[in-house]
Amino acid sequence: MPFDVTSYLRREMLPHIWCPGCGNGIVLRDFAAALEKLDYSRREVVIVSGIGCSSRAAGYLDFDTVHTTHGRALPFATGIKFANPELKVFVIMGDGDASSIGGNHLIHACRRNIDLTAVIFNNHIYGMTGGQFSPMTPKDKKATTAPYGMIERSFDLCRLAGAAGATYVGRATTYHNQLLTRLIVEGAKNRGFSLIEAVTHCPTSYGKRNNMATPTDMVRWQKENSVLIDRIKEGKSSLQEGQFPVGLLHRHDAPEFTTEYLEVVKRAREK
Repeated sequence: MPFDVTSYLRREMLPHIWCPGCGNGIVLRDFAAALEKLDYSRREVVIVSGIGCSSRAAGYLDFDTVHTTHGRALPFATGIKFANPELKVFVIMGDGDASSIGGNHLIHACRRNIDLTAVIFNNHIYGMTGGQFSPMTPKDKKATTAPYGMIERSFDLCRLAGAAGATYVGRATTYHNQLLTRLIVEGAKNRGFSLIEAVTHCPTSYGKRNNMATPTDMVRWQKENSVLIDRIKEGKSSLQEGQFPVGLLHRHDAPEFTTEYLEVVKRAREK
C-alpha cells in the first residue's frame, strides 16, 4: 500500500502554519516515512522540539510530543531518555535553535553519545522571528540583520557533531528526500547520538533576499550545490567552492551513555 502521511499527523492541527512553498513540510513527510519504515509502536516513540518554524513539526505529529523552550530540546530529551531508556526519542530543531542558543547542549549530547536521534531543519535563517541570520547562514548571503551580506563563517554542523563525538552523522536536502528518509532510519537504529541535517528552504525570509524568489529556485540550488559523498569517495566528483556533501558523512562505534550510566548504578547498588 502507498504511504499515507496523514495517518501520522494530528489532523485537527491542520492546516499548518508554514508559509506556502516552505520546505519543512517535505522534511516532515520524510520524517514520517522514516517512522513508517522503522515500524515503532506509538507508545515507544517520543518527539521533542525546541522553538522555531521547524519545531512546530512536533505539534503536527500524532505521537507523545514535547514542545520545549528555545535551544533546550536536547536537555529535555536527555531527561526523557534517562527516565526510560527503552523509549525511541527523536529531537527536532532548527539551525538557530541547535547551533546558537542550543549549541552547547548539542556539543555535550554528541560528547556523551546518548541514544537520541536529532533532525536539524537547516533553512539558513531565523524564519519565524523576522529573517535574522543564524550561525548557519552562508557567507555573503543576506538577512534582515545582514542587509549587505553575512561576513561571519557559518558552522558546518555535521563536522562539528562528528568532532564532538556523535556516532552517526548525515546530511540530505529536500531535493534528496529519499536519502533523507534513509538517513533518519539508519540514525534511529544507531545505538548512540545521531545527527541528521536536513537542508530545507525558506522562500519567505531567505530566498527572496538572496536571488531565489521561488521554492523551485531554492530546490534547484540544493541540487546544484550538493554532491553525494559516495561519489566523492569514489573519485567521481569533487566539491567546488560553495558546495557541500550529502549522505552518510561520519560513523563510528562508542559506548552509549544511558547504558554506561545504568552500569554505574548497578555497581553502586552492589557495593
